[in-house]
Amino acid sequence: MTTAPTIEVNHRSYRWMPQPVVVVCVDGCEPAYLDAAVEAGVVPYIARMRAQGADLLADCVVPSFTNPNNLSIVTGVPPSVHGICGNYFFDPDLGEEVMMNDPKYLRVPTVLAAFADRGAKVAVVTAKDKLRKLLGKGLSGICFSSEKADQVTLAENGIDDVLGLVKLPVPSVYSAELSEFVFAAGVKLMETQTQRPDLMYLSTTDYVQHKAAPGSAAANAFYAMMDRYLAQLDALGCTIVLTADHGMNDKHDASGQPQVVYLQDQLDAWYGASAARVLLPITDPYVVHHGALGSFATVYAPDAATASAWIARIQTLPGIELALSREQAAQQFELPADRIGDIVVVSDKHTVIGTSVSRHDLSGLDVPLRSHGGVSEQRVPLICNRPVVGIADTRRLRNFDALDLALNYAVV
Repeated sequence: MTTAPTIEVNHRSYRWMPQPVVVVCVDGCEPAYLDAAVEAGVVPYIARMRAQGADLLADCVVPSFTNPNNLSIVTGVPPSVHGICGNYFFDPDLGEEVMMNDPKYLRVPTVLAAFADRGAKVAVVTAKDKLRKLLGKGLSGICFSSEKADQVTLAENGIDDVLGLVKLPVPSVYSAELSEFVFAAGVKLMETQTQRPDLMYLSTTDYVQHKAAPGSAAANAFYAMMDRYLAQLDALGCTIVLTADHGMNDKHDASGQPQVVYLQDQLDAWYGASAARVLLPITDPYVVHHGALGSFATVYAPDAATASAWIARIQTLPGIELALSREQAAQQFELPADRIGDIVVVSDKHTVIGTSVSRHDLSGLDVPLRSHGGVSEQRVPLICNRPVVGIADTRRLRNFDALDLALNYAVV
């Protein structure tokens, strides 16, 4: 195997790993989930990890959604560099709204692919298949999802017979088991000498976090499950860094009803039907548990002068925290200006943004709404099972520093 002491990816340097490195992105892991689980005594390994390793907090990317943050973590850079700024966007080349799942939208290589190119064994396991092709762009290694674990092929995924390896059935996409399959697969890969990764990325789903608050029985059960698998990875000699793509908050009133600003309806009432186009980057194929309601929206206006006037009015709406111009949002949130609307709107901690009442099916919400997308869901854990040295106290840590932490600062 050809190795190098360090490699450079997207203008950041990473040391070659002396032992296997596992980066875990726990979808929707508000820091309070770990605090509550530790307090309840159900996560003994995570408690030890935090006490004996590094127990830090970091900021995720805004919009605090899945795709932009997972891609930031694996590239080590913000969306302004890698280009993935939502789950969904308006593609000006196509003139239509599309899912941002196609690898063609990723503008830079991943750290995972770069290490694989230098000879490292690399594996990626993600819960939902929507992320697989993005995370696996350019990767010579193993890359598959729990969702479609029964469809893997050596040519497409770098592995076959995943079900035979993991010995679990394919889970429902709306289940905690979808995430458990990710962890179980990671442990099995690490136990298999012929496939043992040097570098592995595990990414879960936030089905539980959308439904269960920190400290609830369902949440604690999820983290207890995760704890058992992390302990196994530790016992296998892995350096582990755990972070999240975003946090999670209640988005409902005291009666349990969703608190929603239907922004398309509001703009239509103010300026006439179809004067504005409101787009929700939280939109993806899996909306049952959140109704495509999050705390971040972009608005397309006829021209810059109109956008400026609209911003002033949008800012007056109850539940709206920020309304920014394209240029302001691109600078403040490190977003690609060519892939966001003329206006970026962020709602507050307990409010979400919709388009029109008629376009959101909330029949699948069997518990009060919890969601994400705003600045209020930006704080996430960044913990390591090894001590870390050399990080300046003044440094603003980001979730996309996870690989930097694991490879450059962890004491092994």
